[in-house]
Amino acid sequence: MNEHYVINLGRQLGSGGKEIGEKLAQEFGIAFYDKELIKLASEESGLCKEFFEKADEKASQSIIGGVVSEPCLPSISDGAIPYGSCLSNDALFKIQSDVIRELAEKQSCLFVGRCADYILRDHPRCVNIFVSASKEARIERLMHI
Repeated sequence: MNEHYVINLGRQLGSGGKEIGEKLAQEFGIAFYDKELIKLASEESGLCKEFFEKADEKASQSIIGGVVSEPCLPSISDGAIPYGSCLSNDALFKIQSDVIRELAEKQSCLFVGRCADYILRDHPRCVNIFVSASKEARIERLMHI
């Protein structure tokens, strides 16, 4: 039986969730994954990491009220997408999901965001945590970043 366990940490913007996740992972001696998943998904798929970074950047902007009418991926003129490429956000999500599942199968780890709570919803040894803070505390934290 797989004795690996997973902690999924969701958080509100500015709540300090990433820092809490880093400390938890360090305390438990387990792997910590946040934006590193973009690099791993890039390596796994053979696609340049700009695909994933641009999609991640646009998703973050839409969450905080950025412009959502822009395309989710860089244009060919940005130099990040090879000519003729047609990758959707769903395809990029599938690649990242596969990486998350593989990591959870190999080792105990903590994921910050990335929909890992949804992706690993059937994992038998998984706990989901959500970190929140008052609006005032989040604003204060974001002002000092």
